[in-house]
Amino acid sequence: MNVQELGKTGKITVISFWATWCSPCKKELDAIKDYYEEWQEKYGVELVAISVDDARTAAKIPAMVEEKGWEYRILVDPSKELQTAANIQAVPHTYVLDKNGTIVFEHNGYTPGDELELEELFKQLTK
Repeated sequence: MNVQELGKTGKITVISFWATWCSPCKKELDAIKDYYEEWQEKYGVELVAISVDDARTAAKIPAMVEEKGWEYRILVDPSKELQTAANIQAVPHTYVLDKNGTIVFEHNGYTPGDELELEELFKQLTK
């Protein structure tokens, strides 16, 4: 499976590579959580959060997702196949795919306010 295949849903798809041990990742997913319901309604956005945790730390994922109340599609990439295929060196790493599954945006790291930049992009993609 590759990143583009995840975007073949006919929706705008945000793919966020993250890990349980990555503070900026958790901050980004927490920040998006505040907007996610609205984004789903307004723009038809789906977020797929792909954890790059190894088998040892992946055990923490379900409890963390529940505690944080993240209602994203959560996938785990313990063998790092997707991470390697997408040539991702560090997390968080975010992609936005348009309704056709084409990567239209790619972003490394997280700075507060990045989620507002994403919303601007969704507005452009749904014009």
